[in-house]
Amino acid sequence: MLAPVAWRVPPRHYGPWELVVSRLTEGLVARGVDVTLFATADSVTSARLVATCPTPYAEDATVDAKVAECLHVASAFERAGDFDVVHNHFDFLPLTYSRLVPVPVVTTIHGLSSERIVPVYRQYDDRVAYVAISEADRHPDLTYAATVHHGIPVAEVPVGAGSADGTLVFLGRIHPHKGTAEAIEVARRTGRPLVLAGIVQDEDYFASEVLPHVDGERVRYLGSIGPEERDRVLGAADALLHLVSFAEPFGLSMVEAMACGTPVIATPLGAVPEVVADGRTGHLVADVDAAVAAVSRLGELDRAACREHVEERFSVDRMVDGYLEVYEGVCG
Repeated sequence: MLAPVAWRVPPRHYGPWELVVSRLTEGLVARGVDVTLFATADSVTSARLVATCPTPYAEDATVDAKVAECLHVASAFERAGDFDVVHNHFDFLPLTYSRLVPVPVVTTIHGLSSERIVPVYRQYDDRVAYVAISEADRHPDLTYAATVHHGIPVAEVPVGAGSADGTLVFLGRIHPHKGTAEAIEVARRTGRPLVLAGIVQDEDYFASEVLPHVDGERVRYLGSIGPEERDRVLGAADALLHLVSFAEPFGLSMVEAMACGTPVIATPLGAVPEVVADGRTGHLVADVDAAVAAVSRLGELDRAACREHVEERFSVDRMVDGYLEVYEGVCG
């Protein structure tokens, strides 16, 4: 299992790819699968851990990202003969090693950051088994072995009761296409408090569109939060606002919110309609005006139905089942 090395596995706060790697790895080990995890040395796992990078480069400025990535990927492929399958979660660089090893290589495509990297995926389409994280995120130029939705350990997530004061929540990267400013506008127009949480990815956007509205009362910004605080914050909200303006590859925060019993108000772009059941676990809206109207209809939604939706479709067990089928398929 080849993880990224930007963050620890599992991440202390932000690190969605590393979080999925951790949940899949631990789920496989629980099924009796012999897993070797290639990740940072401070990672925590029940699998066998191999590390060349001592700490995540996103947390340690002394780690050169390119050097760390080069040594990390090489270490996995130099040992490829020891494994039945190499499962890559490291984006496109490991694909260039795939013809140099005799074992099958599976790559989960956690969203394509740009069309500019597609030629690398296209070059190795006949060698690597690609897995999409949603039907919506499949690229028309690529061949896929399967679509496997992310899963979460639902039983470990407490169900929240919602808020006493109508609080709404935004959880995600602070970036224009994630809809932070739109969430602030919805909260303002509905007169509801808003909690913001997530890593700042666009400093200029944060400074101009977000920070001026943060007053510690009507709008609070918590920064990047870890799993326990995340579940508490999501469970104590009446809705998660996910008003993205791009094709969402998956949207893990929506699943995390629904597991806490919290419905989602989201724009139906990319995988959003695969994740949120419109009218049952949330409302899919076209714009801010529609999101404002949807807030007034939150009483139509059942928090228990949100939880049940995640249990049925987005559990770790379902994710592990999906990947075991992929492994069996590539191993013949």
